[in-house]
Amino acid sequence: MYETILFPTDGSDRAETVAAHAIDIATTRDAAVHVLSVVDDRAFLVLDDDRVADVRSDLEASAREATDAAATRAAEHDLDVETAVETGNPAECIVEYADEHGIDLIVMGTSGDDYENNVVGSVSQRVVRTAPVPVLTVGPDA
Repeated sequence: MYETILFPTDGSDRAETVAAHAIDIATTRDAAVHVLSVVDDRAFLVLDDDRVADVRSDLEASAREATDAAATRAAEHDLDVETAVETGNPAECIVEYADEHGIDLIVMGTSGDDYENNVVGSVSQRVVRTAPVPVLTVGPDA
């Protein structure tokens, strides 16, 4: 049923917990893992034009570090892993990636900033509503 699992990551400490869930499911199902990090280009709207290139470069480097770390962790469990870094609206990029790569399950975290009032983070919420496949969300206290 689940042959390809997408794990979108922002590289936060919470993402490590989500990665553990994605890796556990992938190991159980002998599934491939795709690790995606999205550089949110909406952040560039408030920057002076001369700063955009430097900030984009820094954010892309952080995104690559996040995907590489998660990929290394998945590879330690003998899983096939693919990584990608994209730029755009995170929810849209996640859903498009899932559709374009034949993903069977998305495993992602929810916002933990104000979990009581914002039960599912805005990105997670949009992905859950629009994804063409099941989405497993992992809360901050999981």
